[in-house]
Amino acid sequence: MDNISTDVLIVGGGPSGLATAISLADKLKQRGENKKIMLIEKGSSIGSHILSGAVIRPQVFQHLLTTGEFDGIPFDSIVGADEVAKLNDNDTQIVLPFHPPYMSNEGNYIASLGQVCKYLATLAQDRGVEIYTGFAVDSVVYDSNNKVIGVKTKDTGVDHHGVKQKNFQEGTTVNASITVFAEGTRGSAVKTVIEKLNLDAGKNPQIYSLGVKEIWSIPEGNIKAGEVKHTFGYPLRDKEEFGGGFIYGMTENRVAVGLVVGLDYQDPSFDVHAAMQVWKTHPYVSKILEGGSVLEAGAKTLPEGGWNSVPKYYADNMMIVGDSAGFLSTARLKGVHLAVRSGICAATAAAEALVKNDTSKASLSRYEELVNSSSIYTELYPIRNMRAVMQDGMLLGGLKMGVQLITGGACLMVPKVEDDYITTKKINEFSIQPFNERFADKLEYDKKLTFDKVTTVYYSKAMHDEIQPVHLVVNNKEQFNSSNINEYGLAEASMCPAEVYELHVDKKSGNKSLRIHAENCVHCKTCDIKSPNSGITWTTPYGGDGPDYNFM
Repeated sequence: MDNISTDVLIVGGGPSGLATAISLADKLKQRGENKKIMLIEKGSSIGSHILSGAVIRPQVFQHLLTTGEFDGIPFDSIVGADEVAKLNDNDTQIVLPFHPPYMSNEGNYIASLGQVCKYLATLAQDRGVEIYTGFAVDSVVYDSNNKVIGVKTKDTGVDHHGVKQKNFQEGTTVNASITVFAEGTRGSAVKTVIEKLNLDAGKNPQIYSLGVKEIWSIPEGNIKAGEVKHTFGYPLRDKEEFGGGFIYGMTENRVAVGLVVGLDYQDPSFDVHAAMQVWKTHPYVSKILEGGSVLEAGAKTLPEGGWNSVPKYYADNMMIVGDSAGFLSTARLKGVHLAVRSGICAATAAAEALVKNDTSKASLSRYEELVNSSSIYTELYPIRNMRAVMQDGMLLGGLKMGVQLITGGACLMVPKVEDDYITTKKINEFSIQPFNERFADKLEYDKKLTFDKVTTVYYSKAMHDEIQPVHLVVNNKEQFNSSNINEYGLAEASMCPAEVYELHVDKKSGNKSLRIHAENCVHCKTCDIKSPNSGITWTTPYGGDGPDYNFM
């Protein structure tokens, strides 16, 4: 096994990890310090696992980059027309005459976040940062005092029975004075760190949403570049399903469309991918896509719990940034600017710690001070109860949100926040009409406007080595068979946007069993978050496996 060392290891090549790398390199240079910064990314290239809306607030990049570098960011188009519409189930819509609080996009840019990350990676490398793609972290390495001292990458050349093959190669251990976890939503490594070090003690559980997104090529004139539309209402049921759709006009006659739904729904048959296909049939959406074709598709989860769900994001020798820490504004539907800001804050704390040769928890508490005096705090704290009160529905939840705007976030009768896997009900406990019955007449896909999950996987360009061990681990097979399959009807099959989970029924005996198509996985982590009884653990497959997004 190879062992290598670095001063700072950044796990993840998204906006928070790259911002950390760029800012840290600059700060160390200013101090005349020569330190090694290494960034590893599990995707085959920077950006290949990046999926976001994305409408970006650009100002934070001016604090990260030079003027010339800022001007070179590959934003797609500046936001022009910007509207919010309520979709009704009778094919009508009501366009709001105002923007809901926090929803204005004046001065923002539509962008492919993957392309922005590719650009940031070149700037980081120009500053001497070492970037290695195709390296998946398998585990976190600790010293005898349970302090993080690095990570170990995935062993390769193992078959799905765990038998070493001729091409077996043991993973590399990377030791670091400081490890920065920037894995994005529900990072598989940082999840274990949070649990082991009890970093979420006293916090609300983190809750999530799942976004399914497509990029289309459309005829000229269907929508203008820079035009932004957000929707709520149809096909979601108020008080039961929280979320909405987005439509972003891009250059070159392209449009990004997607539906984002909170994973705290109760219906075991609810299917975000299918709901998005239904959403596209509404005339408000379908008229924009008419005559077009899909270019790319995929899915990703987002942390929605807000400030009250943010864990302790530092400990001895380590910090957590971006979505991994839960720095996302549900009210704004945005997290990129907060991810970058968290990277800048973490870089400042890391630079000071390295200069002092003190990477202890006490030293890295500087990161918390910086976050609390930054836009992360000023944006997230006043809306700390926003996602919780929306469990009461658009009317009552909206009224409570209005109260919070006046009180600075305080509110009476805030509903309890539970882990998403707890909110799912068993089939016999869910008393209202389930999703698969509500839209039974709309779940036959024409493969022109609407598509099945396998088609989405095709447009994600997801690929996996099919000989390797299955990276989706059933935690308790006996319980999974008796409860997840028999009591919940294999809710995983509905929640997964990529048809990874299949319920197999033996024709002779009638016995039910699970079949896992791990090769379809688009790395959204929904199963890890939502599976009843915490039935599934998502682990990293081989480095370089998974989707291969370009403009998502």
